[in-house]
Amino acid sequence: MARILLLENPHASADEVFEHAGHEVIRVKGALQGQDLIDALDGVDMLGIRSKTNVTAEVIEACPQLQVIGCYCIGTNQVDLAAASKAGIAVFNAPYSNTRSVVELALAEMIALTRHLPERSHDMHKKRWIKSASGSHEVRGKTLGIVGYGSIGTQLSVLAEALGMRVVFYDIAEKLAIGNAKRVRSLDELLAQADIVSIHIDGRPSNRGFFGRPEVQQMKKGSILLNLARGFIVDVDAVVERLEDGSLAGAGFDVFPHEPNANGEEFDSPLTRFPNVILTPHIGGSTLEAQESIGYFVAGKMLTYWRKGATELSVNIPNIDSSPGEKSLYRIAWIHHNAPGALAMVNQAFADSGANIDSQMLATEGEIGYMTTDISSEIPDGVLESLEQSDLNIRLRVLKRGD
Repeated sequence: MARILLLENPHASADEVFEHAGHEVIRVKGALQGQDLIDALDGVDMLGIRSKTNVTAEVIEACPQLQVIGCYCIGTNQVDLAAASKAGIAVFNAPYSNTRSVVELALAEMIALTRHLPERSHDMHKKRWIKSASGSHEVRGKTLGIVGYGSIGTQLSVLAEALGMRVVFYDIAEKLAIGNAKRVRSLDELLAQADIVSIHIDGRPSNRGFFGRPEVQQMKKGSILLNLARGFIVDVDAVVERLEDGSLAGAGFDVFPHEPNANGEEFDSPLTRFPNVILTPHIGGSTLEAQESIGYFVAGKMLTYWRKGATELSVNIPNIDSSPGEKSLYRIAWIHHNAPGALAMVNQAFADSGANIDSQMLATEGEIGYMTTDISSEIPDGVLESLEQSDLNIRLRVLKRGD
């Protein structure tokens, strides 16, 4: 039986997956950091987090028994992936489960800002009736510039076109345009055309400050900026300047450079004083449908790795998605340093002992290799010891059918 620690309140569907398999689930409502996280991980085999808990190299080093980390969100920048790989810890996330929720929020915000709904709603709450079409527009016919054409950007592209918008997009990778969307070759080209700019790039360190003062200054007069990606991507002070001089029509922010760790904590931002800015507390993917789907998906990936050694869609361990054969009694799952001779060493160890291998898979990526070896007999004496004592060894697991 495994022990699973779930932080930051992922959907109860995750508990259902683990408990149905007979494992123990421990829940902590908020995020944990540093020594508090290390203490909570005592005796824990699998960790589930969302975006606030930082799993640092120090945490990983202090918790050698930890085998799996599940990020119940899209991003994984809160985990030191290099340290996790070196410790043989598989990390999984939910790259697709909440994309629709983020897209719908982006669409809602661009319509609301184009129609000045935040200001009109505020007036009504203050008992002021101001019926006017001044400055209010349809999104139909407007140009949407999507920065980052991944799973969220492509879905947004399709739905925006259905609303009658013209879509241009910029991505550093080669991406196939969907529908009538047009790819532009530079961010400058996108900013020169876009009435609404929506950012959907990932949280890799190189994207810090990606949309800085020069980019904000290049946005068209009267345009709108949406950031539902990462808080450290956009220069907020530069946005404030253009909101103050009225050259931006509005903005929508769901993520911020500094965010509270728990509900009820004070939030502070220079954006709070603008009525034409929609501020939401990092809820882009927070619909019940998305959170339920994420709970099932990530817990399922964690459990499949624990039981079968499958690493399909792991973000840091080379992907092997097969299950042990029906006749196999054991699977030897070996995470190792990627170096010549690893496969030959395993095969020689089994050959010297006279054991027959049923099936075998090897995948490598960068400095890490992952190999699964399935046998239908008892594991010969000395095989495991030779692998564990090898200079290539990172982590060795033996999975037995039925466990």
